[in-house]
Amino acid sequence: MRSGRTSVWTVLGVPVALIVAASSILAGCSSAVPGTAKPSATSASGSGAGSPSGKELSTLLVDPADFPARYEAIVLPARAVAMAAPDLTGVSQSAVVDPADCAPPEQDYGPMGTVMAVGTDNASRSTISVELTRTDAPLAELAKQVEECGEVTVTDNGAESAVTTETTPAPPIRADDTLALRRTVKSGNEGATVTQSMVTLMAQVGDVRISATFMSFGDTKADTVALDEVFTAAVQKVHNS
Repeated sequence: MRSGRTSVWTVLGVPVALIVAASSILAGCSSAVPGTAKPSATSASGSGAGSPSGKELSTLLVDPADFPARYEAIVLPARAVAMAAPDLTGVSQSAVVDPADCAPPEQDYGPMGTVMAVGTDNASRSTISVELTRTDAPLAELAKQVEECGEVTVTDNGAESAVTTETTPAPPIRADDTLALRRTVKSGNEGATVTQSMVTLMAQVGDVRISATFMSFGDTKADTVALDEVFTAAVQKVHNS
């Protein structure tokens, strides 16, 4: 377990209780993100989504005000992104994934490569996170890599986790490509098992990949209405910026 994570969140004053828990309890969980990309919806004219290439990711990211009121939202400082982003898919940077081919692609966690905004519902200990990444790879390429990785085992610093992922219907939104995933990460032993659940909506617009993830622990039901609202706002911001 990387003990520095929780202290960094405390120093930064980030009100993201669930991600703090994910970092301290599940630091060592990782997974690939299996799925099948779906054809994107297009505008009435039939034109594609276009490309926001050349614009800084920070200018394309949703504002905290775009989150539902019960999700207290902030834009993460650049130095916190590298700690928070891997938790969205259960992938810690130091983890070993089995099968090895299921390890996710390398990601640039610097401000030119990844930016994030996170909203926290403290009552349910759940979060909605929006992540923008700059990539030249199409979303279909990611889907092809991970579609065979529905079940993986992840080991980090001696801690082992079981990760299962399945696809769900892709979101009907105008984009070059879309993908939707439901993932469960189970860690610990029989006497103290921790279950982390995530629902992720993804879209590719040019060289910007947009993902919105609802994350919770235990039996908390996914807030799909709020997730869809934030995801839609995130994709529209990329289109309109």
